[in-house]
Amino acid sequence: MARETVFLGFGSNVGDRLDYCNRAITLLTLLPHSEVTGVSSLYETEPLADRGDPGPGWFLNGVVRMDTDVVPRSLLAVCREIESALGRDHAHRGEPRTLDLDILLYGARRLDETDLIVPHPRLHRRRFVLVPLAELAPDLVHPTLNRPIRDLLADVPDHTCVRLFSPPPSREFGSRSSCSVLADGDPGRCA
Repeated sequence: MARETVFLGFGSNVGDRLDYCNRAITLLTLLPHSEVTGVSSLYETEPLADRGDPGPGWFLNGVVRMDTDVVPRSLLAVCREIESALGRDHAHRGEPRTLDLDILLYGARRLDETDLIVPHPRLHRRRFVLVPLAELAPDLVHPTLNRPIRDLLADVPDHTCVRLFSPPPSREFGSRSSCSVLADGDPGRCA
């Protein structure tokens, strides 16, 4: 099987959020038949209550780009294993979490299975996903909406606050460059 480019979203809103995010990225770099090729900046984001009670803690969110030949179902299993290894309680998925790891895009594939939908079904409606995704791949075209990520971000109805995390995160995973599509300095229209 040929390698495909995959985008994974990650986030944490309890404990040492930065440590959980960095550990998740480290574990992804160890995945056989895969190579992490980009990691977005980290963004602090307001919790959304559309799926349970995430608690009051703001999330740290980001996106990883990787090339892999691990099939989607196996990649989902790896994501769940990483979440569990970092203390995620899968019985209460909508509550505060040490780590959330989602497959956002898997090449141009479209999957609609019981527990695996790719592209992620809420990707285009969530600022906290689109901001770091646009940082890594602003011109990437969403496989079902046929629109560039940059345009999806410009039109996203979600107006929750998404702001660059400060102090800057570790650079051990390569370049986390500033986002050219956010030149206005106001990705989340924070008040």
